[in-house]
Amino acid sequence: MFDIVRLTIEPASAIICFILVWFMIKPYRLTGEASFLGLPLGFGIMGLAHVIATSVAFSRDMSWPMLLFRTFSFVFLAATYFFASKSSKGSQQLWNITFSGLIVGLITLSLLVVVAPQSVWESYSIAQVYLRLFVGICLFYIIVHTIRNHIKKPDSLTIWIPFGFIFLAISQYSLIFTYIDNSVAAYWGAMVFRFAGLILFLIVSYRAFFSMKEA
Repeated sequence: MFDIVRLTIEPASAIICFILVWFMIKPYRLTGEASFLGLPLGFGIMGLAHVIATSVAFSRDMSWPMLLFRTFSFVFLAATYFFASKSSKGSQQLWNITFSGLIVGLITLSLLVVVAPQSVWESYSIAQVYLRLFVGICLFYIIVHTIRNHIKKPDSLTIWIPFGFIFLAISQYSLIFTYIDNSVAAYWGAMVFRFAGLILFLIVSYRAFFSMKEA
């Protein structure tokens, strides 16, 4: 049953992520500032993770790359929000170094898990649980950060951003139960909350882009 779901929900999730990339790349095109690359890259890597997740239905060898890309997507998002509030020249240089390091790390680990996955983790099941918990920490930071941003500058659009990440966090939490006891209900719950979060981001991005065009 999980493979059937992967062939339907994962491609749909990937499409939404790539549409989000199209919206979120606009600020970078307008300004040329590297700091604006974090969000589109994060959601782009997330979209690639969903594409890889679709292929898992045909080849379990792609499970490691799927897990790795999904984890790095949230690391990119967390790093982007961390450096977003820091405008000093030193912070921008540190962001460029962090950005480059994450790219190199993703490429290196991708090659490693394809060639010798057991050299990274002894058990794939254990890796899933620990990395999901790590993703949960990244999402917790993003949620707190976006709530603070909204409190500082209240807006009818920004209020929905933390809710989107909360839904993604619930999805990650539900998937942990799926891995531990193979719960079908937890898996479906994770898919529903993931979709809810991505759809919220899509609505907010569209409305923000529409407002920019009107201005």
